Amino acid sequence: MTTETRPTAVLPPARPGPDWLPDPGTYGAAPDRCIAELTARFGPLTTLRRRLTALDATLTVAPDSDDCVLSLELAGRPLGGRVLTFVSTSLTPTDEATRLHVPGELGLAGEPAQALFGFRVVERTADRLLVLGTLRLPYRPLRRTTGLALPRIRPADRIRLLVAAEFTCPV
Repeated sequence: MTTETRPTAVLPPARPGPDWLPDPGTYGAAPDRCIAELTARFGPLTTLRRRLTALDATLTVAPDSDDCVLSLELAGRPLGGRVLTFVSTSLTPTDEATRLHVPGELGLAGEPAQALFGFRVVERTADRLLVLGTLRLPYRPLRRTTGLALPRIRPADRIRLLVAAEFTCPV
């Protein structure tokens, strides 16, 4: 038996920033590549489910640090002609970097409410990030804080916001 030495693969140089983000820059999600859905639940029942339109979805990755800014602007019929915004300045990965915890502020008309999006990283390349996330909040405090009011015939005790977005093409 003989021993054979094989050449080792040369790895590309490490890029600045964490491995769970695309390269530094500002990325946008086209309206047809961003899906948002608002769901109202009362106990085990879903009382309202409506698709929202993404007016703006951007992700900014800073070139020399781990700071990121994620902003969403959503509109639709259950919002009564107003724009629902979510802004975060912090993205924290889990140990495997397959999930992101994104704390931020959810605003509509009144004071912004503190919220935590849980995103799952579906795919990540150097110039693309595909995520799926949910945000769950109790309805009454959210209604008092932000002014989000559902029709009276649609009772709710909690709200879920689902967002699937593909951030591509530096803006």
